[in-house]
Amino acid sequence: MNQSIIDYTLHLADNALIIAQRNSEWCGHGPVLEQDIAITNISLDLIGQARSLYQYAAELINSNNASEGEATEDTLAYLRDARAFKNCLLTEQPNGDWAQTILRQFFFSTYQYLLYQQSQQSTDATLAAIAEKSLKEVTYHLRWSSEWVIRLGDGTEESRNRMLNAIDELWMYTGEMFIPVEYESDVAAEGIGVDVTSLKDQWDQRVNEIFAEATLPVPSAGAWSQTGGKEGIHTEHLGYILAELQFMQRAYPNSEW
Repeated sequence: MNQSIIDYTLHLADNALIIAQRNSEWCGHGPVLEQDIAITNISLDLIGQARSLYQYAAELINSNNASEGEATEDTLAYLRDARAFKNCLLTEQPNGDWAQTILRQFFFSTYQYLLYQQSQQSTDATLAAIAEKSLKEVTYHLRWSSEWVIRLGDGTEESRNRMLNAIDELWMYTGEMFIPVEYESDVAAEGIGVDVTSLKDQWDQRVNEIFAEATLPVPSAGAWSQTGGKEGIHTEHLGYILAELQFMQRAYPNSEW
């Protein structure tokens, strides 16, 4: 069970870190200054969540493998290879245009919101506390991304077409969030983690409501899903993300500000 808790915590941390890194690529490139600042602040929120989770994962790893050297939040973020990352494939997908970035954030924030709501009841006090704090941030992320989905979907012909293209690009990666892997099932059975299958209906309902307001079509139920990210099998995109994210630490080991 100890390893399952570690893997689950790393999974949550990796999700937050990778989508934060993706969003941070918009810094200085947003369509207007206000939204440039907004998505940058969302990135910072997610990095804060990742830090809390990596710190807890390091604590668990160190207590579980005392003879293998000390893990830290930095070693977990900067010194693991792509195969060790457990983030969902959705979080590593390219920014594309503004519509694709918005839709990726909306899909993920809806999932995170539901996940953290239930995680507040975790029998693991640390995970429950992280979820409670993070939920306040994710509530804003969900509201912000929802408003943008509606604005673009029910906007001009150009913005609508871009949203339709974003749905085509990203929908296949949404199903993975609700397909549990072994460590998720283990922690859910112990009341530590969330049974992600229980989130699917609520996620569908929220997406359907926002898509209806945005006059966007919802892909058919049961559409094929890409999977593998939770177990370290990623798209080629993650390697490029990590090459940029990890460069300084790998080029100049143990460097400090």
